[in-house]
Amino acid sequence: MKRTAAILLALALVFALTACGGTAATEPTAAPATQAPVANTDPDPVPEDTVKEINIGVCIYKFDDNFMTLYRTELERYLKEDLSSDDVKCNVTVVDGKGDQAEQTNQIDTFIANQVDVIICNLVQSSSAATVIDKCKAADIPVIFINREPTPEDMALWDKIAYVGADARQSGTFQGEIIAETANKGDWNGDGVVSYVMIMGDPENVDAQYRTEFSIKALTDAGIEVEELVKQRGDWAQEKGQELANTALTQFGDQIDVIFCNNDAMALGAAQAITANGRTVGEDIYLVGVDALEECQQMVKDGTMTGTVLNDHIGQSHTAADVALKAVNGETLEKNYTVDYVKLV
Repeated sequence: MKRTAAILLALALVFALTACGGTAATEPTAAPATQAPVANTDPDPVPEDTVKEINIGVCIYKFDDNFMTLYRTELERYLKEDLSSDDVKCNVTVVDGKGDQAEQTNQIDTFIANQVDVIICNLVQSSSAATVIDKCKAADIPVIFINREPTPEDMALWDKIAYVGADARQSGTFQGEIIAETANKGDWNGDGVVSYVMIMGDPENVDAQYRTEFSIKALTDAGIEVEELVKQRGDWAQEKGQELANTALTQFGDQIDVIFCNNDAMALGAAQAITANGRTVGEDIYLVGVDALEECQQMVKDGTMTGTVLNDHIGQSHTAADVALKAVNGETLEKNYTVDYVKLV
């Protein structure tokens, strides 16, 4: 019995030691949970080498032209902000021709040497269109002409050119209609004849030619007798408009019923001359322009300018940019893209 008890005691001690020094049984350890990937809601960035860069050279005939300042500013903004995207980048270089065709021709040569993809050109002289076209055709660089229209003969020289602008005949017609629709049909002094002063832009420019011709045609088409007192070139400049209007008012005085200006810049100058000569628009003389510059729109509202015609720089600049990208993409171009004028009275 004693021996049996000793054996049982020894076994008990072994089990106790095993329980103290061994590893306790545990639940199997679960594998760490794998976290589900977070969805990326941002579009995948486009690798830089897949971004298409379009290099655009823009030639403006003169930076200090009021209308072309609005035009070029909106053109550049639209190309860089609205037409550029994640996969297309428009690089735009705008240069000032300073009213010098030789300067502008050199700028076009530079654009060609730099291998731009397309040129948007506001010619200094419309008669230089053929030279520009020949240069660009030799380099296979499309040209989009703006604001100053080349002749149909020039436009037929190549299929990678287009003109974006407005029909100047329409703007001239609107000017004449503004006068014809006044209470006395433009005849302030009541002598039965509308005696007018015409302040032109550049006579070589087709816009100046058409605005001059069709403003008077609108009067004669309405059965109104007219008399031309003065027709002088003001080169689109405010100071020239003031100078020419002052000379005419000094020479012809109350005989003048209407002063027509081919653009608003010259009309602003004419308005200064009218005031300086003791005349009042809307009381004893009429004054009309073209472009609907912001200042002139306010003058029309105030009655210090009879009317103007909106030359839509936003519509034209956007169309020019759109057509330029069509040309870069090799699409077939129309010869003319026209944006309507709007009569403001």
